[in-house]
Amino acid sequence: MTVVKSALRYSAEHEWLNDEDPVRIGITDYAADQLGDVVFAELPEVGDTVTAGEVCGELESTKSVSELYSPVSGTIVESNEDVIQNPERINEDPYGAGWLFTVDVSEEGPLLTPEQYAEQTEGTVE
Repeated sequence: MTVVKSALRYSAEHEWLNDEDPVRIGITDYAADQLGDVVFAELPEVGDTVTAGEVCGELESTKSVSELYSPVSGTIVESNEDVIQNPERINEDPYGAGWLFTVDVSEEGPLLTPEQYAEQTEGTVE
């Protein structure tokens, strides 16, 4: 069963974000499971500007290539270099070591509560 963390918020495109400043963003357990083994991650670079709901990167797995959408607008503060070098971290620990990037947020896109996301993915809130 898909794990949905209660301390996070979610996008309909299966990204999670925390409430820190800058916010940390990653893909959900559900998305990591659907992708299969991630073998390549193209992430936005420090200083790049991202826009809520727009493509900001790409994840390639043994199954497919998926676009990565930013759930917020703002400026990239950090990209997870470990994930770029070791993309399997995304599957191993999507809510921890598999985080993708941090953003200095100027505006949020539409976000879901943990309960709303769990309903959408038939997951369990923990």
